[in-house]
Amino acid sequence: MSLLERYHLFVHRVASIIGYNYDDSAPEWIRPFVHLILTLAPSFLLGVLIYLGIRFLLSSARSPRKEALPELVAIQGAEPNLFKAVLAHSLRPQLIMIALSLTALPILYATLELPKLIVNNALDSNRFPVSFIGWEFDQVSLLMLLCGLYLVAIFASGLNKYVLNTFKGFVSERFLRRLRLAIYRHWRFREHSSETRDVFPVLAQEVEPIGGFAANLLTLPVLQGGTLLTIMLFMFVQDPLLGAAALSVLPIQIILLPKLQRHLNRLARTRIHEVRALGTHLRRSGLASAQQGQEIRSVAASLKELERIRRRIFRLKFFVKALNNFLTSLTPFLFYSLGGYFVIEGRISLGALVAVLAAHKDFSAPLKDLFAYYQQVEDSRIRYKEIFLFFRRHGDVVKPTTTGKCKALRDFKNEDHPLPCRRMSQRSGANPVC
Repeated sequence: MSLLERYHLFVHRVASIIGYNYDDSAPEWIRPFVHLILTLAPSFLLGVLIYLGIRFLLSSARSPRKEALPELVAIQGAEPNLFKAVLAHSLRPQLIMIALSLTALPILYATLELPKLIVNNALDSNRFPVSFIGWEFDQVSLLMLLCGLYLVAIFASGLNKYVLNTFKGFVSERFLRRLRLAIYRHWRFREHSSETRDVFPVLAQEVEPIGGFAANLLTLPVLQGGTLLTIMLFMFVQDPLLGAAALSVLPIQIILLPKLQRHLNRLARTRIHEVRALGTHLRRSGLASAQQGQEIRSVAASLKELERIRRRIFRLKFFVKALNNFLTSLTPFLFYSLGGYFVIEGRISLGALVAVLAAHKDFSAPLKDLFAYYQQVEDSRIRYKEIFLFFRRHGDVVKPTTTGKCKALRDFKNEDHPLPCRRMSQRSGANPVC
């Protein structure tokens, strides 16, 4: 038996395992789809996952590079590691949000299952009256019952989202207030002076996305990852072949989109530096000095560079969006072609196909959110690091004091004390006092 014949025999066996009798009587046009869905796409996905796993293990096996930030500058009340900082101040709220996220998953499955029951059992059925938990229903009564249950499910889903998003907003603002207070305390009572206006964009715009990340640190991957798994489970229950079709373009998205997002993050970091440079040039250009003309030219050059960076960001950002939309739209094509053929052959019901199509519409949203979360992690980590590097560039290279405990740290955790910590002169050798 040749290798090609063995391959075809393997595909037939895989198809029979999932309940599809794929033999010589199948139409010719369906054969490429079956090979793509059952062998090529899963093999590609498995290879991608193995590559990412090996890459993760190798990066973990290397000796971790020590962070230079605590040795260069210490912001009292702010942990140099962003993830530790978030968990140190919001662990209990994070657990509450995880519980709310897990509660949303069975509600989601109900909102996917009930439309199928409405189409198959109430609209496209001749078995009436039907008995349900000891009650008999005619066609209209059963339709109203299922629609009422669907209304309850979508109301519960909306209520869960409202409570979760509101709680996330509280967690985000609480962490932002802590971080801004720590930055202000360090800037106000540090040993080396820097320009007052330089700290304004740090306190206002640059820390804002970090607050959103603090609320999404654990909640978003749990909620959106659970949503993705719930939708996949629902599609596989309806038909394993259609469920496998939903994963056919996933390997391409896993490979291409993160690489493009990393390039987008580098451009965003370059834009942050350019905005700060523009602020410096604007401040200096307002002063009467011999270099005023040179500073005005520097402002013009900085504005031109900002325009160039923003144009590159727009091009790359919308290319990523268009590519993701195109890849996501390929799967419904498989559903319409394969699913329509299965409905004609009687393999699945029309309600199941409609439910699978509706589920895949929701399938792309959590996938986009997970890719956006990856971008948010990198962006927030870079922004948080830039806050420490900001004080380093302004001459604050003081190591954290090891003797004496400053009351400001306790006040920062308790959030009640309005007075910042003041240091006595280092030359006197005194410990920090409040």
